[in-house]
Amino acid sequence: KGDLQFVFITQVREFEIETKGKASKPAIVIQVPYRSLPYARRVHSTIVGELEKKFKKHIMLVGQRTILPVKGNHQKRPRNRTLTSVHEAVLNDLVFPSTIVAKRTRVRLDGSRLIKIWLDGNDK
Repeated sequence: KGDLQFVFITQVREFEIETKGKASKPAIVIQVPYRSLPYARRVHSTIVGELEKKFKKHIMLVGQRTILPVKGNHQKRPRNRTLTSVHEAVLNDLVFPSTIVAKRTRVRLDGSRLIKIWLDGNDK
């Protein structure tokens, strides 16, 4: 309960996760401010467990990060606010109890990208 008082929710979205050859499943993505993300990770299993029991949907906690444009004012843009680093951090948030071991990006002829990730087997 001590860490839960520092966790704030800024946005909640509901998605349909489509898997190849299977029916789509509903999922809820909860955004928390970046500053309260360490506290949310400490109580992640209890929050996700209780909400999945209540809503019967997949629940994911994601930190709210900002992407700064390439051309801005004359200050140097921090590395953790670039587009690719924010996308990598969100992907790490989505698979949080587990860690990403390997990642492969396949660019198709039409320009679309397929990202395959492998998770650590010991975190199950």
